Amino acid sequence: MMTNGVVHANVFGIKDWVTPYKIAVLVLLNEMGRTGEGAVSLLERRKLNQLLLPLLQGPDITLSKLYKLIEESCPQLANSVQIRIKLMAEGELKDMEQFFDDLSDSFSGTEPEVHKTSVVGLFLRHMILAYSKLSFSQVFKLYTALQQYFQSGEKKTVEDADMELASREEGERKMEKEELDVSVREEEVSCSGPLSQKQAEFFLSQQASLLKNDETKALAPASLQKELNNLLKFNPDFAEAHYLSYLNNLRVQDVFSSTHSLLHYFDRLILTGAESKSNGEEGYGRSLRYAALNLAALHCRFGHYQQAELALQEAIRIAQESNDHVCLQHCLSWLYVLGQKRSDSYVLLEHSVKKAVHFGLPSLVQQRAFAGKTANKLMDALKDSDLLHWKHSLSELIDISIAQKTAIWRLYGRSTMALQQAQMLLSMNSLESVNSGVQQNNTESFAVALCHLAELHSEQGCFAAAAEVLKHLKERFPPNTQHAQLWMLCDQKIQFDRAMNDGKFHLADSLVTGITALNSIEGVYRKAVVFQAQNQMTEAHKLLQKLLTYCEKLKNTEMVISVLLSVAELYWRSSAPTIAMPVLLQALALSKEYRLQYLASETVLNLAYAQLILGIPEQALTLLHMAIEPILADGAILDKGRAMFLVAKCQVASTVSYDPLKRAEALESAIENLNEAKNYFAKVDCKERIRDIAYFQAKLYHVLGKTQERNRCAMLFRQLHQELPANAAPMINHI
Repeated sequence: MMTNGVVHANVFGIKDWVTPYKIAVLVLLNEMGRTGEGAVSLLERRKLNQLLLPLLQGPDITLSKLYKLIEESCPQLANSVQIRIKLMAEGELKDMEQFFDDLSDSFSGTEPEVHKTSVVGLFLRHMILAYSKLSFSQVFKLYTALQQYFQSGEKKTVEDADMELASREEGERKMEKEELDVSVREEEVSCSGPLSQKQAEFFLSQQASLLKNDETKALAPASLQKELNNLLKFNPDFAEAHYLSYLNNLRVQDVFSSTHSLLHYFDRLILTGAESKSNGEEGYGRSLRYAALNLAALHCRFGHYQQAELALQEAIRIAQESNDHVCLQHCLSWLYVLGQKRSDSYVLLEHSVKKAVHFGLPSLVQQRAFAGKTANKLMDALKDSDLLHWKHSLSELIDISIAQKTAIWRLYGRSTMALQQAQMLLSMNSLESVNSGVQQNNTESFAVALCHLAELHSEQGCFAAAAEVLKHLKERFPPNTQHAQLWMLCDQKIQFDRAMNDGKFHLADSLVTGITALNSIEGVYRKAVVFQAQNQMTEAHKLLQKLLTYCEKLKNTEMVISVLLSVAELYWRSSAPTIAMPVLLQALALSKEYRLQYLASETVLNLAYAQLILGIPEQALTLLHMAIEPILADGAILDKGRAMFLVAKCQVASTVSYDPLKRAEALESAIENLNEAKNYFAKVDCKERIRDIAYFQAKLYHVLGKTQERNRCAMLFRQLHQELPANAAPMINHI
């Protein structure tokens, strides 16, 4: 059978075959051997040597593109190659016969031009052997294909020259666009024919590496699937092509096609006997149990947990029959992933770690963090595992470990440490050498680190910097990629917070739908926050109570504390601060138990406000001194402003029994704290709280007899009060 001038048979019977493109590469190699060392400079020869490997391993390309690549490295040699191919194509069949006969001379002599065992030598020997096996009719068809290949190349070269002349007249900008269009069309033409086994393996490994490390540089899903279908058309039993098709379908969330390709991969793996060769008689069973394990992972990825559990049970059964501890370890890890909603998930994970003879794995550290272990113990565990990762240059695990540290520091409320860890991960170079100059920087760890950076900048009022980080995330992880949901949720949360700070509750409400689609718990909580801001207390209370019950069942302690704080706020805004006190004490107990320092400080802040409402500002000030330091050190700008505003309120409330002179000094101090709080709120554009501060300052200036300052604050209050919606929360009735 012949297609596009290529004589091919079963891919497992033929390693390589002769094509017109490979004849052109053979001409290049022959000319390089004939050209003396003095004729080609050392720099040009180095460029040619670097060019050879992709030419030998990559797919066939058009003749015009080959000329262009050679000309970029050595213009003199490009001219010689062009002349040799032209003489062969415009001559007779015997010219091609003579060319292949002369190739054998490269290995003759005491000092041959090419060593038989070198990369070039093996390529030459494969081509000579493949050509010698052709029948006369096949040789004739190959020569006809060479003539067509040359004619299409010459035509393309003329078109390129005409285009260059036309584009010079139309301007440089148009020229760049035309050249780009030509390169795209050339790539489409070059991939139309079948690939040899080596070319196919190189193409598959390159695309798989790009999908893993830098998905944006891989072929588009549709283009890659087209190439894979073309590959499978000539060899339906190529198992690796089915697996790459499975990975490609995962990119576009196609559950049917990805399942189909995965099953075909393991079927072909058993059919070709590849597993049996490497694993003896155990190969067949090994394929079956890993097929079930991969199927379980696939169903888990798409949220089909029941099907995933059934597939996992099958994998465990086969692995136990075969006494495969490695497969059982993988199954145990997936059991933990599937059973995170169960109470025994921590036991499963501990058992998994013991069976693996490792310690301090990132997932175990994550579980311990949620269980309330101290930071020093978690960092010690990560340090021990990091020693192994660095020793064996396991860059993926190193990245995961640093991303875990970033998340742990944020969980404990240490934003400065979290920022440091995130920047450390982003500044690291990959320890693995990846093909095509790709750095391993498109993993989930980098997506998580960048999302943390965006949120940290947003919390500090640096919205422009956060927008730049999100823009970079969108470019690095396009919407159809695996980790795009991370930045989508991050972007929605930042927009929601900005809308709430700006008093645009209708806009915040419209963002809740998108947040709920990406994270249902976060979406329900923020819906309750919107109800609360719009004074819909009954709806907010019902929603928060349902969410509290659900989060307690899931043991999501961080969200439980946040919900308790919102419930307490509902109570005191409904003039029931005494009911809020037990709720706040419960939140404080949970924060202390799980060592969530920042949430504990925020809870103390709320307790101080409750005491202020109850008429004991002195005790409220004492509590504030306990909580304000962590907030000012690591807190968000909004929380810093709330803390300083509350300090000023407590100072004013404590001056009732003071003498006039001391009271005036205390009020002046309160005004300074209010100015500091106003600066914090201005950074996050929180107009509602700035309005409240202006109202409070106007009253203080009036007591002190400072008319001009009072009028200025009153004017600011009036402007903001007219801008803000009428259904906003009552003034001064929140922290």
